[in-house]
Amino acid sequence: MIAHALPPHMARMRGFSLLEVLLAIILLALLIAGAYSGIHAAANAMRAGEAAIDRADRLRTAQEFLRHQISRILPLTFAQNDADGSMYVFEGRDQYMRFVAPMPGYLSRGGPYVQTLELARGADGLQLVFTDAMLNGFDVQKSKNSDVEPVVLLDHIRDGRFEYRTLDDQGQLTNWSSDWPDPGVTPLMVRIRLAMQPGVQMPWPILDVPLMLNAGAVRQSFLPTSIRAGAGK
Repeated sequence: MIAHALPPHMARMRGFSLLEVLLAIILLALLIAGAYSGIHAAANAMRAGEAAIDRADRLRTAQEFLRHQISRILPLTFAQNDADGSMYVFEGRDQYMRFVAPMPGYLSRGGPYVQTLELARGADGLQLVFTDAMLNGFDVQKSKNSDVEPVVLLDHIRDGRFEYRTLDDQGQLTNWSSDWPDPGVTPLMVRIRLAMQPGVQMPWPILDVPLMLNAGAVRQSFLPTSIRAGAGK
């Protein structure tokens, strides 16, 4: 048989080789992988930014709420010691605090509330939890068995404690103490120290809250004569 030569214009037309097709596919895959990696990184950065903003908002909201509630503590009795008949006005320990204060208007049904702050163990470190109950009809034993879920104000806490301050016999401010000795009176100042988990970028500044009470809110026998006389004027 005699092979017929291809016309010149047909000889210049040839298909892609298998190697060229494979190289094109590899290049396309690399471009798609690079684009996906960039999109994924951008999405992660956006989520991290949103999480940081949300945590900053939560931290600021918790600080404002705590400052508002603690500063308005009232010297009202919420319980009585059956053993000696002493009254409980303020109960404070290193990781637990109970007091009476008004609630913000949008959360209140009227009247003062018994409020509890506690550093409780959570899934990832400590949680700052808050519970409240109306003072009218409040019972300590019933509150322990209450089905009301506490509100988690802040989580991912590595360590923390509450501290309290008052006046000594000379009318000077005492050192901070993590155990309030007399539940029959309120302190003059409350401090909240929190250390957040390493992954939390927003630190907790020490929160010192003075109570909105004058010297008359402190048991007069704790004060020197000069201050008692000034408070009575």
